[in-house]
Parts: sequence; C-alpha cells; structure tokens
Amino acid sequence: MPHHVHVDKADSVRLLVVDDEPHIADLVATVARYEGWNAVTAGSGEAALKEAADFHPDIVVLDLMLPDLDGFSVLDRLREAGTMVPVVFLTARDGTADRVAGLTRGGDDYLVKPFSVEELMARLRAVLRRSTGPAWQRSVLKVADLALDEDTREVRRGTRLITLTPTEYELLRYLMRRSPAVLTKAQILDHVWEYDFGGRSNVVELVVSHLRRKLDDGEEPLIHTIRGVGYVLRQASS
Repeated sequence: MPHHVHVDKADSVRLLVVDDEPHIADLVATVARYEGWNAVTAGSGEAALKEAADFHPDIVVLDLMLPDLDGFSVLDRLREAGTMVPVVFLTARDGTADRVAGLTRGGDDYLVKPFSVEELMARLRAVLRRSTGPAWQRSVLKVADLALDEDTREVRRGTRLITLTPTEYELLRYLMRRSPAVLTKAQILDHVWEYDFGGRSNVVELVVSHLRRKLDDGEEPLIHTIRGVGYVLRQASS
C-alpha cells in the first residue's frame, strides 16, 4: 500500500485537457488519473465546449492552436456561458505575445511546449489552490518521518528542512511515490533522467549516496540497497 496522500476538494479534481495532438492530451490525462483526478480529453475547440458543458471541469488545460477555434475563442465562449473555470494555456515555444495575451484575457497560467507533465501538474495544483482557497489541500508524500510537498517542493525529515538539487528531488519523489516497491537502476534512470545513459548506472549510485547523506544525518536510514536489484525507500523492518 503506497504511503503517499493525495487530498483535494470533496472528491477528485475534474480536469479537461484540450489539445489536437492526441498523444499529448492522453499523456496529461493519464498522469492526472495516476494522481487520482478525473480527466477527459478533447481534440478541438467545439469538442472542448461540449465536454465543458457535460463534464463541468474544475480546471482546463487548453492548447492555443486548435484546428477549429483558437484557445482564446474557446476561453471567451466558456466565460460567455458563465463558467469561471480556471484555464492553463499551452503555447508554442515562440508564442511570447500569445502568452501575454492569454494571461490578460482571463487565462490563469501558461506553459510553453515542449513541457514536462510534472511541471504542468504542479502549475495546475497551484492554480487550483489559488482559485479554491482553503478547500484545496496540498499533495504531500509521506514515508516514516519524511515528508515531500509536491507543490512547494519542500522536503522535511521531522522538523528538519532538507535542501535538494532538482535531480535529487526527482529521485526522492519517485522513490517515495513507489514506496515500498523496490526500483531498479534502469527504472530510476528512465524516470528521473528520461533518456538512456548507455548503462552508466553509476550516476544513480552517486545521486543516491548524496541523498542518503542529506536525509539520514545520523538518523535511521530510509533508502535501502537491495543487492542485485536496486533501491527502496521505507522504514527498516524492526
């Protein structure tokens, strides 16, 4: 049973992902479902408006470049229909003017393609927190006395604040999310670095040793080496 805790509004967050590239829309929706959200996708502006009317999303990810209406027109039509649902725009890399226009026209945030899905989820959580106020609780992963806040990226062992590099943070987050599963070096490389290191898995050992130094500091070790397999983050079994 995973140790992580995801608490949001009374029930799961309803996310509408609008992008005419199905692989992007599906990827975002899949990651959101993994977070416990309820996600649907639409590939055009008209489909987005129909989904919004039927699904009543809590938040919308909206690509600016759609085959029929552009993202701004979709947003205008949503607002005309009386919905104040928060919207996070996706824009092409060179669309700086678009971003400014998007934010002045009622969008709540934007992300430039290509983007990291983890970054998008963090932005969505931040927008939800702003728009729903106290009803929104943060996503915090916990194992033993170690806590990782996925929104603020704050890591604490008991009351001690731990400063991590981005790579150390991602590796720790992956170990915590999958705890108490044992992860192989290949899985960690694939998830944290997202490209093939050609078998140079000593990079994983290096980051794990840095993490251990920062986390343990004389306390009970939480990251354990399973010889010949990989690593696991859990309390030592008594």
